[in-house]
Amino acid sequence: MIHKDKMTAQVDGDFVVFLIGMRFNEPWKIHQWLPVVRGMGKMLTELYSQPDLGLMHHEMWFARTIIQVQYWRSMDKLIEYAKNKDAEHLPAWKNFNRHISKNASVGIWHETYAAHPGSYENIYQNMPAFGLGRVGELSVAHGKRDSARGRLENN
Repeated sequence: MIHKDKMTAQVDGDFVVFLIGMRFNEPWKIHQWLPVVRGMGKMLTELYSQPDLGLMHHEMWFARTIIQVQYWRSMDKLIEYAKNKDAEHLPAWKNFNRHISKNASVGIWHETYAAHPGSYENIYQNMPAFGLGRVGELSVAHGKRDSARGRLENN
């Protein structure tokens, strides 16, 4: 459903925005980057099948660089998942380090940001529920919430 109104989203409490991706430095070397892509697929399947692990939602874009935006309940949940010996992340990370990290055919990256009430704002217009709009409560941005400053002060 496309929301024609200017919309904004609020998330109860703190949350984490985790940007993660990979870059095809040598795209013709499918045998190098395909295991990395498959590893991420396994992790997402696991995370969505076990909501208590902390992933709330993700969005992803494909080009020469794959960019994925993930929304996590907390920094602790994200780090706990990354270190969990029984989860999909560690085997994928070990495989990358063992087979791919030194040949530069595939690059990987991530950035992590902790968000607290009053430290983020967002706006969506002529959009379906997207990003934080899929995680939090989506509402019409009117009154004080019509401006970025107002949204910062009211979340």
